Amino acid sequence: MKKHSGLRPHDIVILLKMATKSNKPMLMKDLAVELGISASEVSESIHRSILAGFVSADKQKLMKSALLEFLQHGLKYVFPQKPGALVRGMATAHSAGPLNRIIQSEELYVWPFAEGKIRGQSIEPLHPSVPKACLQDLQLYELLALTDALRVGKNREQKIAIQELEKRI
Repeated sequence: MKKHSGLRPHDIVILLKMATKSNKPMLMKDLAVELGISASEVSESIHRSILAGFVSADKQKLMKSALLEFLQHGLKYVFPQKPGALVRGMATAHSAGPLNRIIQSEELYVWPFAEGKIRGQSIEPLHPSVPKACLQDLQLYELLALTDALRVGKNREQKIAIQELEKRI
C-alpha cells in the first residue's frame, strides 16, 4: 500500500457510494465497476478512508457521523470549487434534486458532460466518472449534488444541503 498522503477527491465519491449501499456487504470490485474507478484506486481509497476514520478496519462499515462532520466542516476547504464557464452538462448543486425543489435560482450549475441536457456554469466533479456513475444511481446523484452545494453554495444552500445529507446518509 502507498504512503497515506491525505484524502483525494474521488475518496468522497467512493464514501458516498458506500453510503448508498446501507449495510449491505460491499465488494471493492463492485464499487470500482459502478463508479468507473479502477479497482486499485478504490482499494487505496478505502485504506485512506480507514486511516481518516471514515471506514471501519474490516472495510464494511461507513462511519456516517465522521463523514457528515467532514462534509459539513471540511469539504469546501479541502476540495474548493468556483463556478466556471457556461457549458452543456448534468445539473448539480442547487440545480439538481433534491435542492432544486426547495431553492429557486436563475443560476444553473452543471458538471461538464457531453450527454448533458442543460447549459450552466461549470462545476468540476470530484472525479471525471461522476456524471456517468450518477446516470446509473439516483441516490448517488443526489448525494453528490448535495455535496457540490456544500462546495459552491452560499450559507442557506449549505445548511439545507447538510439537512438533506443527514436524512440520506
